[in-house]
Amino acid sequence: MNQEFEFKEEQVPYDLLGQYGLTREMIEDLPEAPYRDIMNGLLSPVLPVSVRDEAGNTISARTRIRLVGTDDGKVDVLFYPRLLRCELDSYSEAEQYELRQGRVILSHAPDDADRKCFVQIDPDTNQVMYVPTPVIGRNIRNLMDRFELSTDDITLIQMGEAAVVGTGKDVLSIGIDLSERTGIRMERGKSFKWNRDRGSGMDRFSFGIYGCWVKDANGDLSYVPEEEYSDEIIAEQQKHIDRNAANLKR
Repeated sequence: MNQEFEFKEEQVPYDLLGQYGLTREMIEDLPEAPYRDIMNGLLSPVLPVSVRDEAGNTISARTRIRLVGTDDGKVDVLFYPRLLRCELDSYSEAEQYELRQGRVILSHAPDDADRKCFVQIDPDTNQVMYVPTPVIGRNIRNLMDRFELSTDDITLIQMGEAAVVGTGKDVLSIGIDLSERTGIRMERGKSFKWNRDRGSGMDRFSFGIYGCWVKDANGDLSYVPEEEYSDEIIAEQQKHIDRNAANLKR
């Protein structure tokens, strides 16, 4: 299975993740879609982390993680913690409105008004994501021949809109999404979801081998080892087992 992913299981720095309360069991117990994203160098769902300060106090937080390769051939982890608020003071009111809608804007880096970038907010962490325009521009140009995009299509994409290409069942909507590795996202159909849940594939109860990921009413995830299951989780686990058994009989 390792060959399907950009990163191999043995490359994941679990020692580092463990310092933040993310064990190997927790990562491996994620459902297929978010686990695949992590192993392909994409953003994870917002996960719970905890560290101890110098006084021995436990500090809890929530963050996305992303695996990245280093120059020496190893793998490191980038953390994208949830912030209390978005820092958007350098943008106009109109730009702030578009960003809060989950859309991509063509503007400048938060800390450099002269650096032209594509900018987007991660609504689940309040992180302002930005990528210099030449980086995304190259990937957009690569789409031109593949999908026979017109100049108008390219302009739409560069302005943070979605271009619709193809006909019938082969219709695709193409737009910029800075959470994607290439900065480009393609969706089937004419509807493009600007605000997309990176925790897709996470039900209220997602059972793994060692425990269960539980999503609360606010969409926040917590991990419960099997030995700590509550009566509610045990009941849900049995329903899960019964559903799988019924599907096998079909």
